Amino acid sequence: MRFEHRDTEIDAGVTDRVWRTRSDTAGTMTSAARTCCHLIVTRTRGRVHAGLRGPETRATTVPVPPETEFLGIRITLGAVLRPHPASSVIDGFASFPVTDSGRIMIGGQEWEAPTYENAEQFVRRLRDAGLLVRSRLEDVERARPARRTVQRRYRAITGLSPTAVTQIDRANAAATMLRDGLDWRPVVATLGYFDQAHLAHALRRYVGHTARGLRAGDRASMSFLYKTHPRPGS
Repeated sequence: MRFEHRDTEIDAGVTDRVWRTRSDTAGTMTSAARTCCHLIVTRTRGRVHAGLRGPETRATTVPVPPETEFLGIRITLGAVLRPHPASSVIDGFASFPVTDSGRIMIGGQEWEAPTYENAEQFVRRLRDAGLLVRSRLEDVERARPARRTVQRRYRAITGLSPTAVTQIDRANAAATMLRDGLDWRPVVATLGYFDQAHLAHALRRYVGHTARGLRAGDRASMSFLYKTHPRPGS
């Protein structure tokens, strides 16, 4: 499976990327940990399925159905698709009802299933209907409440702690650098890992692949095939 992707152009900061891929045969793939929710639409032999995949706190192996087209819209950290906050779908998936005509039910309303080409229009309609909203994480920190209050509010919005977000993003950034051919030493130095063992532990937990495997191209059945932000937490 090869992923095609592009940045979105939504000015309200509610989504930042749309991707697609296709499977020919049944199998499995490694799903790397992620900090953001993804709105997923699949088409299998003319049948549409849709739902919200939540943040994932560890790498997992997931089944891949045959002859299926996958479309994903990545929701930015801190944005909320009502009525499914990130905290309600941690390490999980919330399915949306789909009508016989293939329209998706979100928030009690019917929506035409998006395509790779018109994802922005779909997102704007959800935003204009008040179903996709931005919760400003920076406002939580700017208010300078007590540390525990910040962590509680941050988790309520993202479903994760600030530490978990940094660890997951850093592991994905490390996997990107290794995938692009860098040795583990500059990866450790750039991203602040203690040593090779620390990096290896993070890769096993959050990415599901070793540094050697990533450099050697052992990633054909892996969700992490598109460039992510290099700065942890971004």
